[in-house]
Amino acid sequence: MWKVPKEYNHFAFGAIQAGVTCAVASAIASMQFLAEGSFVSHWLRAYLLSWAAMLPVVVVAAPFIRRLANRITR
Repeated sequence: MWKVPKEYNHFAFGAIQAGVTCAVASAIASMQFLAEGSFVSHWLRAYLLSWAAMLPVVVVAAPFIRRLANRITR
């Protein structure tokens, strides 16, 4: 199996985090299209757009969030 080198762990984490978060959020936002039968196409477009927008945000914010979480926990 192909693996990403350890020094890119931060980027892999960001891609996975953004992917999961955007999948759930766009599915919730697309629920209104379930009755019309266009849920999957609407969800996929919303997911891809939101993932492309959130990936850079998550990759940049993750180190700061991790440090903040480490400071406020024991």
